[in-house]
Amino acid sequence: MNYESLIDRYAELAVKVGVNVQPMQTLVITAPISSAAFVRNVARKAYEAGAKNVQIDWTDDELTRMKYDLAPDEAFREYPMWRAKGLEELAENGAAFLYINASNPDLLKGVDPERISTANRTAGQALHTFRSYSMADKVSWSVIAVPSPAWASVVFPDLPKEEQERALWEAIFRATRVDTEDPVKAWHDHHAKLNEKVDELNAKQYRFLHYTAPGTDLTIELPPRHIWIGGGSVNKDGTSFMANMPTEEVFTAPLKQGVNGTVTSTKPLSYQGNLIENFTLTFENGRIVSAKAEKGEAALTKLIETDEGSHYLGEVALVPHFSPISESNIIFYNTLFDENASNHLAIGNPYPVNIENGANMSNEELEEYGLNSSITHVDFMIGSVEMNIDGETADGSREPIFRNGNWA
Repeated sequence: MNYESLIDRYAELAVKVGVNVQPMQTLVITAPISSAAFVRNVARKAYEAGAKNVQIDWTDDELTRMKYDLAPDEAFREYPMWRAKGLEELAENGAAFLYINASNPDLLKGVDPERISTANRTAGQALHTFRSYSMADKVSWSVIAVPSPAWASVVFPDLPKEEQERALWEAIFRATRVDTEDPVKAWHDHHAKLNEKVDELNAKQYRFLHYTAPGTDLTIELPPRHIWIGGGSVNKDGTSFMANMPTEEVFTAPLKQGVNGTVTSTKPLSYQGNLIENFTLTFENGRIVSAKAEKGEAALTKLIETDEGSHYLGEVALVPHFSPISESNIIFYNTLFDENASNHLAIGNPYPVNIENGANMSNEELEEYGLNSSITHVDFMIGSVEMNIDGETADGSREPIFRNGNWA
């Protein structure tokens, strides 16, 4: 199959499996202007699937960098509330949301971390209500990625410049199963396999997870009636969708104050245009009490200081080392892909759907139940072929979950 046909398949997959557009539904696409040709393809597929309206929210890396370099500090302390309220209204009316990522991992290199932190905090506070719709799976949403020249040059620096973007497209096709005979069927089959693990873990209801690996000795307590989730989700109207494409994880929420020990990253974290590498976090009663990084420590510190909740974890995710993205031996410098090659954790807000009836709980009720609350949610990778994970049951017995980076 030729290159253009694979791109067409990818657009169709985003519409039919990612957000699963329904007749007379509005689709909101957030995308960089560099992906305009692909966005037009997605919009066409959405209208063909019966969408009532397709709205595009364009972004531009050059304008983003320009603002950080030239705007006054006050610019990062305000957010256009008309946009936040507009997104809330779209969510309340049942719109679906597709996010297309093509960002440069080094976009904000050299920018004052305080500016980035202020901008993130401001946006997080303004968009908190809107994001709660996604976190509780009340709306259909999906995140995919397309290459950009800047991103491709970071992933494939040794290739000739004219070959980098094509190589990244091919890697994305493999990671998202676009290159299979029937991508839609491949995704349904993949969802079923992930849910086999989900069912096993939910039946176990482990009380603690114990992680050991070079630089890692960590214990995570899980809340009672926690729920593991993997693959696709279902929105409040009963429509299925795939929030991340690709996805290889099964995940749940930790008890906010139940994390103790030290964990070391195994892949770079691309966070808000900065790379954070080789970092170690130490937890006491859930709270991060020490954070060290070989590269990007200032950005890491500002991330943790976003708010009180960003000092705690919100997600625990299991991904076997023997998985398609990991076995590609490609570091994508993009969390959407790298988190699906590695066990990972997330700083910040949990997904309410990870506890029984959590989607119907208020923030206060979730906090009373023992879950974290934050305006941010940032995944970071900790898995390797050397990682072992044990689960401790309610009676105190321990069972192997992972051995040498893979399901035991």
